[in-house]
Amino acid sequence: MGASNLSADQLRDALAVAADKGLPRYETLQPEYNLYDRSSYDGPLRDLCMAEHLGVITYFGLAKGFLSGKYRSEADLSKSPRGGGIKGYLNPRGMRILAALDEVAATHAANPAEVALAWLIARPGVTAPIASATTVDQLSSLVRAAAIDLSPDDLRRLDDASA
Repeated sequence: MGASNLSADQLRDALAVAADKGLPRYETLQPEYNLYDRSSYDGPLRDLCMAEHLGVITYFGLAKGFLSGKYRSEADLSKSPRGGGIKGYLNPRGMRILAALDEVAATHAANPAEVALAWLIARPGVTAPIASATTVDQLSSLVRAAAIDLSPDDLRRLDDASA
């Protein structure tokens, strides 16, 4: 049984009620989590999930497509029907994250989406990211992400850019 988008307090309360009443407890959580959208999961919620050994399956791993590197200006928003949901990422922090993704991707002969997913896979407290593909090429790229072994320096560079 799983839940989505709970705060640490809500999840803690739900786990306590399940234990108190002898009911099945949540075993998985599905939070929005990626290099850009980190604040709702990093910290108390991640700590609780790890302490309680919950599986965490993140969604919007590519920040609605922004972390693919496809969208770098407002002019790029017309590249996809989903482009309108990207505008909020086009700011100095978003550009800093894309620059770090580009740097790390270059060292791994990868693309930004692959590195963004590899970062999620490497995160303590993340069981697996959810990512979608609309083409066979995109699917192949998603699979390559699982084989990328990010170095501590790569992880630090990405963490610093997305802080």
